[in-house]
Amino acid sequence: MCPTLKYPRLYTKIKFLSFKYHKNAFQEQLISFFVLFCFCFSLVQCLEMTTKRKIIGRLVPCRCFRGEEEIISVLDYSHCSLQQVPKEVFNFERTLEELYLDANQIEELPKQLFNCQALRKLSIPDNDLSNLPTTIASLVNLKELDISKNGVQEFPENIKCCKCLTIIEASVNPISKLPDGFTQLLNLTQLYLNDAFLEFLPANFGRLVKLRILELRENHLKTLPKSMHKLAQLERLDLGNNEFSELPEVLDQIQNLRELWMDNNALQVLPGSIGKLKMLVYLDMSKNRIETVDMDISGCEALEDLLLSSNMLQQLPDSIGLLKKLTTLKVDDNQLTILPNTIGNLSLLEEFDCSCNELESLPSTIGYLHSLRTLAVDENFLPELPREIGSCKNVTVMSLRSNKLEFLPEEIGQMQKLRVLNLSDNRLKNLPFSFTKLKELAALWLSDNQSKALIPLQTEAHPETKQRVLTNYMFPQQPRGDEGKLSPTFFCKLKIYKPFLC
Repeated sequence: MCPTLKYPRLYTKIKFLSFKYHKNAFQEQLISFFVLFCFCFSLVQCLEMTTKRKIIGRLVPCRCFRGEEEIISVLDYSHCSLQQVPKEVFNFERTLEELYLDANQIEELPKQLFNCQALRKLSIPDNDLSNLPTTIASLVNLKELDISKNGVQEFPENIKCCKCLTIIEASVNPISKLPDGFTQLLNLTQLYLNDAFLEFLPANFGRLVKLRILELRENHLKTLPKSMHKLAQLERLDLGNNEFSELPEVLDQIQNLRELWMDNNALQVLPGSIGKLKMLVYLDMSKNRIETVDMDISGCEALEDLLLSSNMLQQLPDSIGLLKKLTTLKVDDNQLTILPNTIGNLSLLEEFDCSCNELESLPSTIGYLHSLRTLAVDENFLPELPREIGSCKNVTVMSLRSNKLEFLPEEIGQMQKLRVLNLSDNRLKNLPFSFTKLKELAALWLSDNQSKALIPLQTEAHPETKQRVLTNYMFPQQPRGDEGKLSPTFFCKLKIYKPFLC
Protein backbone atom coordinates (compact mmCIF):
# COMPACT_ATOMS: atom_id res chain seq x y z
CA MET A 1 0.00 0.00 0.00
CA CYS A 2 1.17 3.53 -0.73
CA PRO A 3 2.43 5.36 2.42
CA THR A 4 0.18 8.35 1.62
CA LEU A 5 -2.80 6.04 2.18
CA LYS A 6 -1.31 4.04 5.04
CA TYR A 7 -0.19 7.10 7.06
CA PRO A 8 -2.65 9.92 6.14
CA ARG A 9 -2.27 11.65 9.55
CA LEU A 10 1.49 11.85 9.21
CA TYR A 11 1.13 13.53 5.80
CA THR A 12 -1.49 16.01 7.18
CA LYS A 13 0.71 16.83 10.20
CA ILE A 14 3.75 17.53 8.07
CA LYS A 15 1.71 19.74 5.79
CA PHE A 16 0.24 21.62 8.82
CA LEU A 17 3.66 22.20 10.38
CA SER A 18 5.07 23.52 7.12
CA PHE A 19 2.37 26.20 6.91
CA LYS A 20 2.43 27.00 10.63
CA TYR A 21 6.06 27.96 10.84
CA HIS A 22 6.35 29.46 7.36
CA LYS A 23 10.04 28.55 7.23
CA ASN A 24 11.04 27.61 3.68
CA ALA A 25 14.14 25.64 4.70
CA PHE A 26 12.26 23.57 7.26
CA GLN A 27 9.39 23.00 4.86
CA GLU A 28 11.70 21.79 2.09
CA GLN A 29 13.44 19.38 4.45
CA LEU A 30 10.17 17.83 5.59
CA ILE A 31 8.83 17.45 2.05
CA SER A 32 12.12 15.94 0.90
CA PHE A 33 12.06 13.48 3.78
CA PHE A 34 8.53 12.39 2.95
CA VAL A 35 9.26 11.90 -0.77
CA LEU A 36 12.33 9.82 0.08
CA PHE A 37 10.27 7.75 2.53
CA CYS A 38 7.66 7.03 -0.17
CA PHE A 39 10.28 5.96 -2.69
CA CYS A 40 12.07 3.60 -0.26
CA PHE A 41 8.81 2.01 0.80
CA SER A 42 7.85 1.29 -2.82
CA LEU A 43 11.35 0.03 -3.62
CA VAL A 44 11.32 -2.54 -0.80
CA GLN A 45 7.94 -3.87 -1.91
CA CYS A 46 9.11 -4.29 -5.50
CA LEU A 47 12.33 -6.03 -4.50
CA GLU A 48 10.41 -8.54 -2.35
CA MET A 49 8.09 -9.30 -5.26
CA THR A 50 11.01 -9.76 -7.66
CA THR A 51 12.83 -12.15 -5.33
CA LYS A 52 9.76 -14.32 -4.92
CA ARG A 53 9.27 -14.68 -8.66
CA LYS A 54 12.96 -15.12 -9.49
CA ILE A 55 12.60 -13.04 -12.61
CA ILE A 56 14.51 -10.23 -14.21
CA GLY A 57 12.10 -7.32 -14.51
CA ARG A 58 11.71 -3.63 -13.88
CA LEU A 59 10.76 -1.78 -10.70
CA VAL A 60 7.08 -0.87 -10.66
CA PRO A 61 5.84 2.25 -8.85
CA CYS A 62 3.17 1.94 -6.20
CA ARG A 63 -0.40 1.49 -7.39
CA CYS A 64 -1.57 5.00 -6.55
CA PHE A 65 0.83 6.21 -9.27
CA ARG A 66 0.36 3.50 -11.92
CA GLY A 67 -3.26 2.48 -11.75
CA GLU A 68 -2.66 -0.88 -13.53
CA GLU A 69 -1.04 -4.17 -12.68
CA GLU A 70 2.51 -4.84 -13.86
CA ILE A 71 3.33 -6.20 -17.33
CA ILE A 72 6.11 -8.80 -17.67
CA SER A 73 7.31 -9.22 -21.25
CA VAL A 74 10.77 -10.80 -20.74
CA LEU A 75 11.77 -13.76 -18.56
CA ASP A 76 15.31 -15.13 -18.32
CA TYR A 77 15.92 -18.51 -16.64
CA SER A 78 19.27 -19.22 -18.30
CA HIS A 79 21.84 -21.32 -16.39
CA CYS A 80 19.43 -22.19 -13.57
CA SER A 81 19.86 -26.00 -13.65
CA LEU A 82 16.16 -26.38 -14.46
CA GLN A 83 14.69 -29.74 -15.45
CA GLN A 84 11.38 -28.31 -16.57
CA VAL A 85 9.89 -24.97 -17.58
CA PRO A 86 8.95 -23.04 -14.40
CA LYS A 87 5.20 -22.80 -13.79
CA GLU A 88 5.51 -19.07 -13.05
CA VAL A 89 5.99 -18.56 -16.79
CA PHE A 90 2.36 -19.39 -17.45
CA ASN A 91 1.19 -16.53 -15.23
CA PHE A 92 2.29 -14.14 -17.96
CA GLU A 93 1.07 -15.98 -21.04
CA ARG A 94 -0.83 -12.92 -22.28
CA THR A 95 2.11 -10.51 -22.06
CA LEU A 96 5.25 -12.62 -22.41
CA GLU A 97 7.28 -11.76 -25.54
CA GLU A 98 10.74 -13.19 -24.84
CA LEU A 99 11.65 -16.35 -22.93
CA TYR A 100 15.23 -17.49 -22.31
CA LEU A 101 15.85 -21.01 -21.01
CA ASP A 102 19.46 -21.41 -22.16
CA ALA A 103 21.80 -24.03 -20.68
CA ASN A 104 19.48 -26.06 -18.47
CA GLN A 105 18.45 -29.74 -18.42
CA ILE A 106 14.94 -29.39 -19.82
CA GLU A 107 13.80 -32.54 -21.66
CA GLU A 108 10.41 -31.46 -22.96
CA LEU A 109 8.31 -28.37 -23.48
CA PRO A 110 4.87 -28.36 -21.75
CA LYS A 111 1.71 -27.70 -23.75
CA GLN A 112 0.91 -24.69 -21.58
CA LEU A 113 3.98 -22.90 -22.94
CA PHE A 114 2.36 -22.71 -26.35
CA ASN A 115 -0.54 -20.68 -24.96
CA CYS A 116 1.83 -17.73 -24.79
CA GLN A 117 0.40 -16.21 -27.96
CA ALA A 118 2.44 -13.00 -27.70
CA LEU A 119 5.79 -14.85 -27.64
CA ARG A 120 8.20 -13.40 -30.20
CA LYS A 121 11.48 -15.00 -29.12
CA LEU A 122 11.98 -18.48 -27.68
CA SER A 123 15.53 -19.41 -26.73
CA ILE A 124 16.22 -22.98 -25.50
CA PRO A 125 19.79 -23.84 -26.58
CA ASP A 126 21.97 -26.34 -24.74
CA ASN A 127 19.21 -28.41 -23.13
CA ASP A 128 18.07 -32.05 -23.45
CA LEU A 129 15.13 -31.69 -25.83
CA SER A 130 14.53 -34.72 -28.04
CA ASN A 131 11.66 -33.29 -30.07
CA LEU A 132 9.84 -30.12 -30.96
CA PRO A 133 6.11 -30.59 -30.20
CA THR A 134 3.53 -29.99 -32.91
CA THR A 135 1.84 -27.45 -30.63
CA ILE A 136 4.57 -24.99 -31.62
CA ALA A 137 2.26 -24.16 -34.53
CA SER A 138 0.16 -22.08 -32.11
CA LEU A 139 3.00 -19.56 -31.66
CA VAL A 140 1.85 -17.52 -34.63
CA ASN A 141 3.78 -14.41 -33.57
CA LEU A 142 7.11 -16.18 -33.01
CA LYS A 143 9.99 -14.43 -34.85
CA GLU A 144 13.12 -16.02 -33.37
CA LEU A 145 13.65 -19.65 -32.38
CA ASP A 146 16.87 -21.08 -30.92
CA ILE A 147 16.94 -24.83 -30.22
CA SER A 148 20.66 -25.40 -30.89
CA LYS A 149 22.68 -27.99 -28.94
CA ASN A 150 19.82 -30.31 -28.13
CA GLY A 151 18.80 -33.77 -29.37
CA VAL A 152 15.96 -32.67 -31.66
CA GLN A 153 15.58 -35.16 -34.50
CA GLU A 154 13.07 -33.37 -36.70
CA PHE A 155 10.96 -30.30 -37.24
CA PRO A 156 7.20 -30.98 -37.18
CA GLU A 157 5.47 -30.47 -40.54
CA ASN A 158 3.23 -27.78 -39.06
CA ILE A 159 6.22 -25.56 -38.28
CA LYS A 160 4.91 -23.88 -41.44
CA CYS A 161 2.22 -22.22 -39.28
CA CYS A 162 4.87 -20.07 -37.59
CA LYS A 163 4.81 -17.73 -40.56
CA CYS A 164 6.42 -14.81 -38.70
CA LEU A 165 9.67 -16.70 -38.09
CA THR A 166 12.68 -14.73 -39.34
CA ILE A 167 15.56 -16.46 -37.49
CA ILE A 168 16.03 -20.17 -36.74
CA GLU A 169 19.14 -21.48 -34.96
CA ALA A 170 19.02 -25.28 -34.87
CA SER A 171 22.71 -26.21 -35.11
CA VAL A 172 24.09 -29.30 -33.36
CA ASN A 173 20.97 -31.45 -33.52
CA PRO A 174 20.54 -34.85 -35.26
CA ILE A 175 17.86 -33.48 -37.60
CA SER A 176 18.96 -35.34 -40.79
CA LYS A 177 16.24 -33.82 -43.01
CA LEU A 178 13.82 -30.90 -43.24
CA PRO A 179 10.06 -31.34 -43.81
CA ASP A 180 8.46 -29.76 -46.88
CA GLY A 181 6.51 -27.48 -44.58
CA PHE A 182 9.78 -25.86 -43.57
CA THR A 183 10.01 -24.22 -46.98
CA GLN A 184 6.78 -22.32 -46.28
CA LEU A 185 8.50 -20.10 -43.72
CA LEU A 186 8.63 -17.34 -46.30
CA ASN A 187 9.81 -14.62 -43.88
CA LEU A 188 12.95 -16.49 -42.86
CA THR A 189 16.07 -14.31 -43.19
CA GLN A 190 18.63 -16.29 -41.14
CA LEU A 191 18.93 -20.07 -40.93
CA TYR A 192 21.63 -21.91 -38.97
CA LEU A 193 21.78 -25.69 -39.41
CA ASN A 194 25.43 -26.47 -38.72
CA ASP A 195 26.32 -30.01 -37.61
CA ALA A 196 22.79 -31.32 -38.14
CA PHE A 197 23.46 -34.57 -40.08
CA LEU A 198 21.73 -33.18 -43.18
CA GLU A 199 22.22 -35.21 -46.37
CA PHE A 200 20.08 -33.07 -48.66
CA LEU A 201 17.79 -30.05 -48.73
CA PRO A 202 14.15 -30.03 -49.90
CA ALA A 203 13.80 -29.55 -53.67
CA ASN A 204 11.77 -26.36 -53.22
CA PHE A 205 14.21 -24.85 -50.70
CA GLY A 206 14.45 -21.87 -53.03
CA ARG A 207 11.05 -20.68 -51.80
CA LEU A 208 12.84 -19.07 -48.86
CA VAL A 209 13.53 -16.02 -51.00
CA LYS A 210 14.18 -13.65 -48.07
CA LEU A 211 17.16 -15.66 -46.75
CA ARG A 212 20.24 -13.49 -46.20
CA ILE A 213 22.33 -15.89 -44.08
CA LEU A 214 22.45 -19.66 -44.56
CA GLU A 215 24.89 -21.79 -42.57
CA LEU A 216 25.07 -25.52 -43.34
CA ARG A 217 28.56 -26.35 -42.07
CA GLU A 218 29.48 -29.88 -40.92
CA ASN A 219 26.76 -31.88 -42.62
CA HIS A 220 26.80 -34.58 -45.32
CA LEU A 221 25.65 -32.49 -48.27
CA LYS A 222 26.85 -33.41 -51.76
CA THR A 223 24.55 -31.27 -53.88
CA LEU A 224 22.28 -28.23 -53.63
CA PRO A 225 18.75 -28.00 -55.06
CA LYS A 226 18.49 -26.03 -58.33
CA SER A 227 15.71 -23.92 -56.83
CA MET A 228 18.33 -22.09 -54.75
CA HIS A 229 18.95 -19.75 -57.69
CA LYS A 230 15.88 -17.88 -56.41
CA LEU A 231 17.72 -16.82 -53.24
CA ALA A 232 18.46 -13.38 -54.66
CA GLN A 233 18.96 -11.81 -51.23
CA LEU A 234 21.42 -14.42 -49.92
CA GLU A 235 24.66 -12.75 -48.77
CA ARG A 236 26.39 -15.38 -46.62
CA LEU A 237 26.57 -19.09 -47.41
CA ASP A 238 28.61 -21.54 -45.34
CA LEU A 239 29.02 -25.01 -46.86
CA GLY A 240 32.27 -25.90 -45.12
CA ASN A 241 32.94 -29.45 -43.92
CA ASN A 242 30.54 -31.23 -46.23
CA GLU A 243 31.05 -33.77 -49.04
CA PHE A 244 31.04 -31.65 -52.19
CA SER A 245 33.36 -32.97 -54.91
CA GLU A 246 32.63 -30.06 -57.24
CA LEU A 247 31.33 -26.54 -56.94
CA PRO A 248 27.48 -26.65 -57.08
CA GLU A 249 26.30 -25.23 -60.42
CA VAL A 250 23.57 -23.18 -58.81
CA LEU A 251 26.08 -21.02 -56.90
CA ASP A 252 27.03 -18.80 -59.82
CA GLN A 253 23.37 -17.73 -60.10
CA ILE A 254 23.23 -16.33 -56.55
CA GLN A 255 24.42 -12.94 -57.73
CA ASN A 256 24.35 -11.04 -54.41
CA LEU A 257 26.47 -13.55 -52.52
CA ARG A 258 29.18 -11.75 -50.51
CA GLU A 259 30.66 -14.50 -48.31
CA LEU A 260 31.20 -18.12 -49.33
CA TRP A 261 32.78 -20.92 -47.28
CA MET A 262 33.57 -24.18 -49.11
CA ASP A 263 36.51 -25.30 -46.96
CA ASN A 264 37.00 -28.92 -45.90
CA ASN A 265 35.31 -30.53 -48.88
CA ALA A 266 36.69 -32.64 -51.75
CA LEU A 267 36.87 -30.06 -54.55
CA GLN A 268 39.54 -30.66 -57.19
CA VAL A 269 39.01 -27.59 -59.36
CA LEU A 270 38.03 -23.99 -58.71
CA PRO A 271 36.04 -23.40 -61.93
CA GLY A 272 35.72 -20.20 -63.91
CA SER A 273 32.04 -19.97 -63.00
CA ILE A 274 33.10 -18.58 -59.63
CA GLY A 275 33.99 -15.41 -61.50
CA LYS A 276 30.30 -14.67 -62.03
CA LEU A 277 29.96 -13.75 -58.37
CA LYS A 278 30.74 -10.05 -58.83
CA MET A 279 29.71 -9.10 -55.27
CA LEU A 280 31.81 -11.78 -53.54
CA VAL A 281 34.04 -10.30 -50.82
CA TYR A 282 35.16 -13.40 -48.87
CA LEU A 283 36.01 -16.81 -50.37
CA ASP A 284 37.35 -19.74 -48.34
CA MET A 285 38.38 -22.78 -50.41
CA SER A 286 41.01 -24.11 -48.01
CA LYS A 287 41.48 -27.80 -47.14
CA ASN A 288 40.22 -29.27 -50.39
CA ARG A 289 42.11 -31.08 -53.17
CA ILE A 290 42.20 -28.19 -55.63
CA GLU A 291 44.92 -28.57 -58.26
CA THR A 292 44.02 -25.65 -60.53
CA VAL A 293 42.39 -22.24 -60.21
CA ASP A 294 40.66 -21.04 -63.38
CA MET A 295 41.87 -17.72 -64.76
CA ASP A 296 38.27 -16.42 -64.72
CA ILE A 297 38.53 -16.01 -60.97
CA SER A 298 39.46 -12.45 -61.91
CA GLY A 299 35.73 -11.87 -62.38
CA CYS A 300 35.38 -11.69 -58.58
CA GLU A 301 36.28 -8.03 -58.78
CA ALA A 302 35.07 -7.20 -55.25
CA LEU A 303 37.05 -10.01 -53.58
CA GLU A 304 39.00 -8.94 -50.47
CA ASP A 305 39.86 -12.26 -48.78
CA LEU A 306 40.96 -15.35 -50.72
CA LEU A 307 41.87 -18.48 -48.74
CA LEU A 308 43.35 -21.39 -50.70
CA SER A 309 45.41 -22.99 -47.94
CA SER A 310 46.00 -26.77 -47.77
CA ASN A 311 45.25 -27.76 -51.34
CA MET A 312 47.36 -29.27 -54.14
CA LEU A 313 48.08 -26.12 -56.17
CA GLN A 314 51.23 -26.11 -58.27
CA GLN A 315 50.72 -22.64 -59.69
CA LEU A 316 48.45 -19.61 -59.53
CA PRO A 317 46.92 -18.02 -62.64
CA ASP A 318 48.36 -14.71 -63.84
CA SER A 319 44.84 -13.29 -63.66
CA ILE A 320 45.06 -13.29 -59.87
CA GLY A 321 46.75 -9.93 -60.25
CA LEU A 322 43.44 -8.49 -61.46
CA LEU A 323 41.86 -8.90 -58.00
CA LYS A 324 42.61 -5.27 -57.22
CA LYS A 325 40.70 -5.17 -53.91
CA LEU A 326 42.40 -8.22 -52.40
CA THR A 327 43.69 -7.56 -48.85
CA THR A 328 44.31 -11.15 -47.69
CA LEU A 329 45.80 -13.97 -49.76
CA LYS A 330 46.60 -17.35 -48.18
CA VAL A 331 48.11 -20.07 -50.37
CA ASP A 332 50.13 -21.86 -47.68
CA ASP A 333 50.44 -25.66 -47.57
CA ASN A 334 50.32 -26.28 -51.33
CA GLN A 335 52.87 -27.39 -53.93
CA LEU A 336 53.67 -24.02 -55.51
CA THR A 337 57.08 -23.81 -57.18
CA ILE A 338 56.70 -20.25 -58.46
CA LEU A 339 54.55 -17.17 -57.90
CA PRO A 340 53.26 -15.12 -60.85
CA ASN A 341 54.83 -11.70 -61.42
CA THR A 342 51.33 -10.22 -61.52
CA ILE A 343 51.12 -10.64 -57.78
CA GLY A 344 52.78 -7.25 -57.60
CA ASN A 345 49.55 -5.70 -58.92
CA LEU A 346 47.77 -6.43 -55.64
CA SER A 347 48.42 -2.94 -54.33
CA LEU A 348 45.95 -3.27 -51.41
CA LEU A 349 47.29 -6.61 -50.17
CA GLU A 350 47.96 -6.52 -46.40
CA GLU A 351 48.47 -10.19 -45.52
CA PHE A 352 50.25 -12.74 -47.72
CA ASP A 353 50.99 -16.30 -46.59
CA CYS A 354 52.77 -18.68 -48.98
CA SER A 355 54.43 -20.88 -46.35
CA CYS A 356 54.87 -24.64 -46.78
CA ASN A 357 55.36 -24.71 -50.54
CA GLU A 358 58.30 -25.47 -52.81
CA LEU A 359 59.26 -21.92 -53.79
CA GLU A 360 62.86 -21.33 -54.83
CA SER A 361 62.44 -17.60 -55.38
CA LEU A 362 60.10 -14.66 -54.84
CA PRO A 363 59.23 -12.40 -57.79
CA SER A 364 60.89 -8.99 -57.76
CA THR A 365 57.43 -7.48 -58.21
CA ILE A 366 56.78 -8.24 -54.55
CA GLY A 367 58.32 -4.82 -53.96
CA TYR A 368 55.13 -3.23 -55.29
CA LEU A 369 53.09 -4.52 -52.35
CA HIS A 370 53.27 -1.22 -50.50
CA SER A 371 50.24 -1.99 -48.27
CA LEU A 372 51.67 -5.32 -47.05
CA ARG A 373 51.66 -5.71 -43.23
CA THR A 374 52.28 -9.44 -42.74
CA LEU A 375 54.43 -11.70 -44.92
CA ALA A 376 54.93 -15.42 -44.19
CA VAL A 377 57.18 -17.53 -46.44
CA ASP A 378 58.15 -20.26 -43.98
CA GLU A 379 59.30 -23.72 -45.04
CA ASN A 380 60.24 -23.19 -48.67
CA PHE A 381 63.56 -23.46 -50.58
CA LEU A 382 64.53 -19.78 -50.82
CA PRO A 383 68.31 -19.26 -51.11
CA GLU A 384 67.92 -15.47 -51.19
CA LEU A 385 65.42 -12.63 -51.14
CA PRO A 386 64.93 -10.10 -53.95
CA ARG A 387 66.42 -6.69 -53.20
CA GLU A 388 63.03 -5.16 -54.01
CA ILE A 389 61.61 -6.54 -50.76
CA GLY A 390 63.01 -3.44 -49.09
CA SER A 391 60.22 -1.47 -50.78
CA CYS A 392 57.62 -3.23 -48.60
CA LYS A 393 58.05 -0.52 -46.02
CA ASN A 394 54.81 -1.13 -44.12
CA VAL A 395 55.55 -4.75 -43.18
CA THR A 396 55.50 -5.23 -39.40
CA VAL A 397 55.72 -9.05 -39.24
CA MET A 398 57.85 -11.18 -41.57
CA SER A 399 58.57 -14.87 -41.14
CA LEU A 400 61.18 -16.65 -43.30
CA ARG A 401 61.72 -19.69 -41.10
CA SER A 402 63.11 -22.95 -42.52
CA ASN A 403 64.45 -21.85 -45.89
CA LYS A 404 67.98 -21.96 -47.38
CA LEU A 405 68.87 -18.30 -46.91
CA GLU A 406 72.62 -17.68 -46.85
CA PHE A 407 72.47 -13.89 -46.80
CA LEU A 408 69.97 -11.03 -46.68
CA PRO A 409 69.97 -7.95 -48.92
CA GLU A 410 71.06 -4.61 -47.46
CA GLU A 411 67.69 -3.19 -48.58
CA ILE A 412 65.98 -5.02 -45.73
CA GLY A 413 67.08 -2.10 -43.58
CA GLN A 414 64.47 0.03 -45.40
CA MET A 415 61.66 -1.95 -43.76
CA GLN A 416 61.74 0.32 -40.75
CA LYS A 417 58.29 -0.62 -39.41
CA LEU A 418 59.40 -4.21 -38.94
CA ARG A 419 58.64 -5.40 -35.39
CA VAL A 420 58.87 -9.21 -35.66
CA LEU A 421 61.30 -11.09 -37.91
CA ASN A 422 61.76 -14.86 -37.86
CA LEU A 423 64.93 -16.13 -39.55
CA SER A 424 65.38 -19.39 -37.65
CA ASP A 425 66.48 -22.60 -39.37
CA ASN A 426 68.35 -21.00 -42.29
CA ARG A 427 72.05 -20.83 -43.29
CA LEU A 428 72.86 -17.23 -42.50
CA LYS A 429 76.45 -16.43 -41.56
CA ASN A 430 75.66 -12.88 -40.47
CA LEU A 431 73.21 -10.03 -40.91
CA PRO A 432 73.65 -6.87 -43.01
CA PHE A 433 74.73 -3.77 -41.10
CA SER A 434 71.54 -2.04 -42.31
CA PHE A 435 69.72 -3.97 -39.55
CA THR A 436 70.78 -1.14 -37.24
CA LYS A 437 68.10 1.00 -38.91
CA LEU A 438 65.31 -1.29 -37.73
CA LYS A 439 64.56 0.78 -34.63
CA GLU A 440 61.11 -0.77 -33.99
CA LEU A 441 62.33 -4.38 -34.11
CA ALA A 442 61.04 -6.08 -30.95
CA ALA A 443 61.67 -9.73 -31.79
CA LEU A 444 64.41 -11.26 -33.93
CA TRP A 445 64.25 -15.05 -33.96
CA LEU A 446 67.45 -16.77 -35.12
CA SER A 447 66.79 -20.20 -33.58
CA ASP A 448 63.85 -22.29 -32.45
CA ASN A 449 65.60 -22.69 -29.10
CA GLN A 450 66.15 -18.98 -28.57
CA SER A 451 65.35 -17.93 -25.00
CA LYS A 452 64.94 -14.18 -25.59
CA ALA A 453 63.17 -12.27 -28.32
CA LEU A 454 66.22 -10.10 -28.99
CA ILE A 455 69.84 -11.25 -28.71
CA PRO A 456 72.44 -8.45 -28.82
CA LEU A 457 74.39 -8.13 -32.08
CA GLN A 458 77.92 -6.85 -32.54
CA THR A 459 79.73 -5.39 -35.54
CA GLU A 460 82.37 -7.31 -37.43
CA ALA A 461 84.13 -7.00 -40.77
CA HIS A 462 83.14 -9.56 -43.37
CA PRO A 463 86.22 -11.79 -43.94
CA GLU A 464 85.96 -11.52 -47.74
CA THR A 465 84.29 -8.20 -48.61
CA LYS A 466 85.57 -6.37 -45.50
CA GLN A 467 82.13 -4.72 -45.22
CA ARG A 468 80.61 -4.22 -41.79
CA VAL A 469 78.16 -6.95 -40.78
CA LEU A 470 76.28 -7.89 -37.64
CA THR A 471 76.75 -11.16 -35.82
CA ASN A 472 76.63 -12.93 -32.45
CA TYR A 473 77.20 -16.38 -30.99
CA MET A 474 74.23 -17.82 -32.94
CA PHE A 475 76.03 -17.44 -36.27
CA PRO A 476 76.68 -19.19 -38.54
CA GLN A 477 73.29 -20.88 -38.47
CA GLN A 478 73.17 -24.66 -38.62
CA PRO A 479 70.27 -25.94 -40.78
CA ARG A 480 68.09 -28.57 -39.19
CA GLY A 481 68.23 -32.15 -40.59
CA ASP A 482 69.70 -33.47 -43.81
CA GLU A 483 69.60 -31.16 -46.80
CA GLY A 484 67.05 -31.78 -49.50
CA LYS A 485 65.74 -35.10 -48.28
CA LEU A 486 62.22 -33.99 -47.51
CA SER A 487 60.27 -31.06 -48.94
CA PRO A 488 58.78 -28.45 -46.60
CA THR A 489 55.29 -29.46 -47.69
CA PHE A 490 55.94 -32.91 -46.23
CA PHE A 491 56.25 -31.41 -42.77
CA CYS A 492 53.19 -29.22 -43.33
CA LYS A 493 51.09 -32.25 -44.19
CA LEU A 494 52.19 -33.87 -40.94
CA LYS A 495 51.22 -30.67 -39.11
CA ILE A 496 54.46 -30.60 -37.16
CA TYR A 497 55.59 -27.16 -38.22
CA LYS A 498 55.73 -24.46 -35.56
CA PRO A 499 54.16 -21.01 -35.92
CA PHE A 500 56.71 -18.22 -35.86
CA LEU A 501 57.18 -16.79 -32.43
CA CYS A 502 56.01 -13.32 -31.47
